[in-house]
Amino acid sequence: MTDSVQSSRLLLLLLPLALAAFGLGGWWLGARLSDAASARVVQAVAVPPLPVPERPLTVFHLGHSLVGRDMPAMLAQLAPEGHRYHSQLGWGVSLKEHWEPDLPIRGFEQENRHRQYRDAKEALASGDYDAVVLTEMVEIRDAIRYHDSAEYLARWAKYAWSGNPDARVYLYETWHNLDDPQGWLQRLDGDRARYWEGRILRPAIARTGRPIYMIPAGQVMARFVRAVEERGGVGNIPDRTALFRRNPDGTQDTIHVNDLGAYLVALTHYAVLYHRSPVGLPFSLRRADGQRADAPSGDAARLMQEIVWEVVRSDPLTGVGQ
Repeated sequence: MTDSVQSSRLLLLLLPLALAAFGLGGWWLGARLSDAASARVVQAVAVPPLPVPERPLTVFHLGHSLVGRDMPAMLAQLAPEGHRYHSQLGWGVSLKEHWEPDLPIRGFEQENRHRQYRDAKEALASGDYDAVVLTEMVEIRDAIRYHDSAEYLARWAKYAWSGNPDARVYLYETWHNLDDPQGWLQRLDGDRARYWEGRILRPAIARTGRPIYMIPAGQVMARFVRAVEERGGVGNIPDRTALFRRNPDGTQDTIHVNDLGAYLVALTHYAVLYHRSPVGLPFSLRRADGQRADAPSGDAARLMQEIVWEVVRSDPLTGVGQ
């Protein structure tokens, strides 16, 4: 056994004791190590809980059509009065494509033709934002392989902190196609730890030396769909397809959520960002264009809200204290 391997094993053995000694404040230990060492121990490092926000937040959303226009607009309706937001979106765009000026952002003109658009780099440099929510393109394995997801999550996080050192930075975990050959629920169960955490979030924390948190929308979807389908449907949601759009020809859109899915994701953002239970929030909302959104039935909305809070509180990477 080489000296380096022995050192790595010793470090892994000692890390839990060091974290226990430091308490929650010891989260930074792995991220402060050398790049090579932190890559080996980062899986064992937790992030500390965040304090509960004391005022409405100003939020920037960076991503693609799984952010969309309607979900942030719904979040604003659920949030305390004074919540503000802007976004920069594209079609299936990676964090790298948003960052690099010589790479095209597909669908830029169409997706950002609205009042809430703001250029991402100009926005974050301003220091105006309390929270920055970043997401990666899917297929997530392709994003990691071809678009260097962890590196660009780290770049965006550091850029956000250069504008506002106190900004809270989040990685929004999304989902993949309903007809994925490996199984939709199976992918949600496995991808979170393997890819979103193991290949993106935790390596980015190692690069930045600061915590980045998670908005676990994929996990919420999996838990909600299982609950609905085990019961044979709840209210106006018979199964998973009820959360997703239909194409103009009537066929199933397998990736983009409809109003019901956007509401579920907005609840998840609300619970993570504000550290509040969404149980009892309104469920008859409006889309970004002002039109009334299709609403879940009362019993379906209640189940959504309860599951969101269960998932968010039990996930230490959300920063929400249990």
